[in-house]
Amino acid sequence: MAQKVNIILVDDIDGSDATQTVTFGLDGANYEIDLNDKNANALRDAIAPYVGHARKVSRGGSAPKRGRAAAAAAGGASAKEIREWARDNGFTVPERGRIPADVRQAFDGAH
Repeated sequence: MAQKVNIILVDDIDGSDATQTVTFGLDGANYEIDLNDKNANALRDAIAPYVGHARKVSRGGSAPKRGRAAAAAAGGASAKEIREWARDNGFTVPERGRIPADVRQAFDGAH
């Protein structure tokens, strides 16, 4: 027996037919709301001034950690430790900036 299922979105604000589901986040929680175009635009207009001044973050939900904090959080070595090891083992590494992938792989292999 064949079945046909129709899903009808209802605007969560005014009960009219919704045309879209809007996803947004606030205070670490993600939300979805079904809205018609008018209400979706009103929501976007209401938060636009805040979005315009905000930083975009990855799905993880927090700003990326840098330097020692990132290494400590990951349980790994800091960039300073890797540079010292690399120099002691014949690698040429810059004083600042990104550590080359081959140096990082060699460090990981030795530890």
